[in-house]
Amino acid sequence: MKKKIITTPFDRNRIPPKQNLFFMPFIWLACWWVTRKGKLRINKVRMKGLKPPYLVLGTHHAFMDFYVTPLALFPHRANYVSELEGFEAFGEWLYRQAGCLGTRKFVNDLALIKNIQRVIDRKGILVLYPEARYANVGTNSKLPESVGKLAKMLKVPVVVINMRGNYLQSPIWNLTKRKEARLDATITQVFTREELAKTTVSEVNEKLQEFLTYDEYQWQYITKQAITYEKRAEGLELVLYQCPACKCEFKMASEGAELFCKQCGQRWYMTEYGRMEPLFQYSQSSSLHNDIQDNDLDFSHIPNWYEWERQQVINEIEKGIYSLNVKVHIESLPNAINFIDLGEGILKHDKNGFDLTFKDYGEDKEKTLHFSPISMTSIHTEYNYRGKGQCVTLSTLDNTYFLFPRGEGFNATKIQFATEYLYDIAKAKRCDKLQNKI
Repeated sequence: MKKKIITTPFDRNRIPPKQNLFFMPFIWLACWWVTRKGKLRINKVRMKGLKPPYLVLGTHHAFMDFYVTPLALFPHRANYVSELEGFEAFGEWLYRQAGCLGTRKFVNDLALIKNIQRVIDRKGILVLYPEARYANVGTNSKLPESVGKLAKMLKVPVVVINMRGNYLQSPIWNLTKRKEARLDATITQVFTREELAKTTVSEVNEKLQEFLTYDEYQWQYITKQAITYEKRAEGLELVLYQCPACKCEFKMASEGAELFCKQCGQRWYMTEYGRMEPLFQYSQSSSLHNDIQDNDLDFSHIPNWYEWERQQVINEIEKGIYSLNVKVHIESLPNAINFIDLGEGILKHDKNGFDLTFKDYGEDKEKTLHFSPISMTSIHTEYNYRGKGQCVTLSTLDNTYFLFPRGEGFNATKIQFATEYLYDIAKAKRCDKLQNKI
């Protein structure tokens, strides 16, 4: 019997319930059980006597974040902003009982803002992970400027949870658990209600960015946490997709604890402390070594390699040569019930933004959805989404499109870099126009 397809959009305006009081002991127990092997340590700063309502901003490393946060907030209940994937995976009723507010990533959702205000008005705690996706290489993303505006609008204390070890235990590019990674979290009241009232939006954002900054590999190296998982480098080529020796893209591969370039043969060994040591066993290794050393960055530190790749994409955009035109397989998620297979389409990306051409469910004619650069501060990336491989998502208010490549030249990390820089350009142009009008 063919499964019925439900196309009704998710009800964004539905008022979120409080976390089910009956569920709370089981939630806390489950969180303790999952985090105990990581020897979770929670440090509290300026939290004594703080009672709801308040806003909580958390760093976003891995699924483990959702187990650490309730323990950091114990004994208080909270509501959590969550993407609809979780609703679909675990069931809408259960997610709502857990206090989740459904939304889509990188869209301007006014209904979500209203529901956040409702949570605060009933003296609740609202938890938001402003990065909106897991850390690619264990470092923080740029904080959206809208976060400071939200904090000022809510007029309640602002708390930050900066977590450590969650990414190291299960990086997004290879989710196999690394048993030696320790878990640590610091929860800080960054602004009291009175302090927030005296601070500008830009000052709020600047201070929050400071408290939300992290570098998992630096922390691992400093604390000397040895991760002995034999395949610890496998999958790393999904984020370190460009060879710093020959500059070739999409030819990186991995095996065990080694990362290597299939184009030039250069290899790197990932040490137990998360450093990338070059191996020069090839005939051309001396020249490659010089090429690597000519760069200012220390490529043994993974986030440096990652940021070097970002700069290469920026250079392409500034030269006017960046573009993407690739076939993709499309699955849409209009609600918390089911994915809908939409077959193949074409994804284009350049200085003008994204164009997605496809046939929507039940339609005979192709249509093209356009997403301008100014409409997206970033893009959601996945490296093996539910076993289907790399993908990125594009969202409207009532649908999310999961795009899986069916052609060459697609790398989720590179698309993310381009999206973020094109947004910065569009934002700067908009600011210039406003200045000229003044």
